[in-house]
Amino acid sequence: MSELPVISPEVRDAVADGRPVVALESTITTHGLPQPRNADIAKEAEETLRRWEVVPATVGVVDGVPKVGLTPDELHRLATEDGVAKASTRDLPVLAAKSRSAGTTVAATAWLAHRAGVAVFATGGLGGVHRGAAESFDESPDLPLLAQVPITVITAGVKSVLDQAATLERMETLGITLVGYRTHRFPGFFVADSGLDVPHRVDTPEEVAAVMTARRRLGLRGATLVANPVPLPAQLDPGLHDRALAEAWRTARERGISGPETTPFLLEFIRAATGERSLEANIAAYFHNIAVAAECAHAHC
Repeated sequence: MSELPVISPEVRDAVADGRPVVALESTITTHGLPQPRNADIAKEAEETLRRWEVVPATVGVVDGVPKVGLTPDELHRLATEDGVAKASTRDLPVLAAKSRSAGTTVAATAWLAHRAGVAVFATGGLGGVHRGAAESFDESPDLPLLAQVPITVITAGVKSVLDQAATLERMETLGITLVGYRTHRFPGFFVADSGLDVPHRVDTPEEVAAVMTARRRLGLRGATLVANPVPLPAQLDPGLHDRALAEAWRTARERGISGPETTPFLLEFIRAATGERSLEANIAAYFHNIAVAAECAHAHC
């Protein structure tokens, strides 16, 4: 049985030649954006990297096969077909056994991209510690996985519906290196400033590359998270964000929504309550992360 993931010839050759490659997750396409816009955004994300002369390595599961570097047809299938699952690392063996297709989360994307030799990964927002986790123990698998995989992730922070302060504490405990990109503040996904500090700051792609090199020489196995705020002109108005978030939580409690349904409900509520402005901030943050990731991949090479 051949080893997984299956790596596209383009990605394999670029990694072997030392050319810049950036991994992209696919759950933003399968579960994070509405149809039909999701397919357009997925295509534009890859085209943006190519304009930067970077090879895109979108990660996903097609008919049970984890792949790093999807074809246009495979990417379109994940964006448009019904019944596409959402896969973290724990789900990959079951999906393979059942020949099911899935978008890969941050955890699964980081794991598969690292196995393919890809060093830089651009995403939107990370998972983290959920509110009330002291009782529920509800924490995204993104964090423990990133503590084990030496990949550099460009992110706009963790989703604001989560407990951001507790998430930063967990990152410290897990030994995940966190740097702010041209900021001392931790970004809040839809907004540029969560109100929390980051322990370190870097200001250039070359500094990010130097951190990556030092991590490798030290033999550290955890990820480096580059916290890159959404551009201020594109952020969701902080006051509107706070009001929508408070109303979302109140409504979720009234309706008895809990467990895995909570985060999708909250994000959809905020999207509706802000007249799609949260969606536009999400997309702006994503493309800003892709641009920074491209620069960092070039600097690293």
